Amino acid sequence: MPELTLVDGSGVRRDFPAKLTWQVIVCTVIAACGGLMFGYDIGISGGVTGMDMFLEKFFPEVYVRKHQAKANNYCKFSSQLLQLFTSSLYLAAIVGCFIGSICCKKRGRKPTMQIASVFFLGGAILNAAALNIGMLIAGRLCLGAGIGFGNQAVPLFISEIAPARYRGGLNLCFQLLITIGILTANVVNYATSKLHPYGWRISLGGAACPALLLLLGSVMIVETPTSLIERGKNEEGLHTLKKIRGVDNVDKEYEEISQAVEFSRQIRHPFKNLWKRSSRPQLVCGALIQIFQQFTGISVVMLYAPVLFQTMGLGENASLMSALMTNTVKPIGTLFAIFVVDRFGRRALLIEAAIQMFISLGAIGVILAVHLHSTNVVEKHYAVLVIVLVCVFLAGFAWSWGPLGWLIPSEIFPIETRSAGFSVAVIMNFVFTFLVAQTFLTMLCHLRAGTFFLYCAMLAVMCLFAKYFLPETKGVPIDEMVERVWKQHWFWKRCYKDHDTGEGGLDKPKDNTIA
Repeated sequence: MPELTLVDGSGVRRDFPAKLTWQVIVCTVIAACGGLMFGYDIGISGGVTGMDMFLEKFFPEVYVRKHQAKANNYCKFSSQLLQLFTSSLYLAAIVGCFIGSICCKKRGRKPTMQIASVFFLGGAILNAAALNIGMLIAGRLCLGAGIGFGNQAVPLFISEIAPARYRGGLNLCFQLLITIGILTANVVNYATSKLHPYGWRISLGGAACPALLLLLGSVMIVETPTSLIERGKNEEGLHTLKKIRGVDNVDKEYEEISQAVEFSRQIRHPFKNLWKRSSRPQLVCGALIQIFQQFTGISVVMLYAPVLFQTMGLGENASLMSALMTNTVKPIGTLFAIFVVDRFGRRALLIEAAIQMFISLGAIGVILAVHLHSTNVVEKHYAVLVIVLVCVFLAGFAWSWGPLGWLIPSEIFPIETRSAGFSVAVIMNFVFTFLVAQTFLTMLCHLRAGTFFLYCAMLAVMCLFAKYFLPETKGVPIDEMVERVWKQHWFWKRCYKDHDTGEGGLDKPKDNTIA
């Protein structure tokens, strides 16, 4: 039986016996279906907005401009309403994430995932049956609420049930299912693009499938021990902990969770407590890594890949096929991350990938700047080179800022601010995804290839952030992060100079003030 042997800040050895049980694996896979929902929606919207039959029905001015021979290549798809179709999802996700945080704490992680699947199911039905732009946007808002609830609950759920030594790999299953969802959406879009005039309805309605998987599968999974103990169900929490660890000797881990929960109960206003100096390191790093995830330029590539390829002169079917090819890379890259993240750590992957994405995105910008003018068509070999560079970019994202952008914020917060802190981080992700989605087509029209150089500059900043300000968290139990990670970091340790250490590795203010 593998054991995780640890040494805490006081030099006391801690042994947390744990097996990687089938119960944990099954719960992780089912919960990760929340990622499948998210990924499917990302992939499906980008493909649908490139379909003539969809544009002709809801965005006729874009359809006309797309087929004008002398229309500006960079401005063919520029439309605030078309951008709103994509970005409205993230407005609802912001609200859904905030409410989902409260639901996670009060009701548990499992019910929150079930609520997410119901919202997503409703959104899929509305979009498939849409008769006008109002129904279309209403469906997107329902989908967004579902994504907000799901993205709040799923990473927390996986982080809390996973043994520390396997937490990174298991949590990346969420991102793996996102990439599989995107790939599935691209396959569906390619197939339905030939089914006139209702292919787009099949594409959008297909979102009901991952929603049903999560809704039905969540009936079979257990609630996390932390959530059960947090809501006063101590005996059930102990029983569940034994069940998911596969051993009876869980007393030390149960005691640590109980101590953490007891301290968290003193915090009546966790969102207010986030602004305390001792919570600053986790809040800043958690929020920044989610913001930086969007400033990699991933939303540009994922949401608008078919549009980008059509801008270069590829036809509708060729653009969808190219998007399908490039998005095949992401699941492979994420699988790679699952196997190496707990071996090489988080920071090494983030730094390497930032450099890789900087080079590939910069090269795309150079090709577009030199070879794509207002009304010409890019030569085929340059278009193929751009597709290859997009694959290189996506591979780097898939084993770094993509999955780790969700993993790291889910594991760095202490229990008293965990749900609130993670929700703030995820809200930052949705806010900046909305901003990118709502502005990219306009930016492309005005800045042209300069849009890609702008994201290159952000990648350089992200590389420096990961190297100097983000501590390594691999293999550290989730409730020992403060003592073993943040108080040891060269920069963030200054936030704890005026604080004492409480039991279980928690950070307690000297005056015991309740925020």
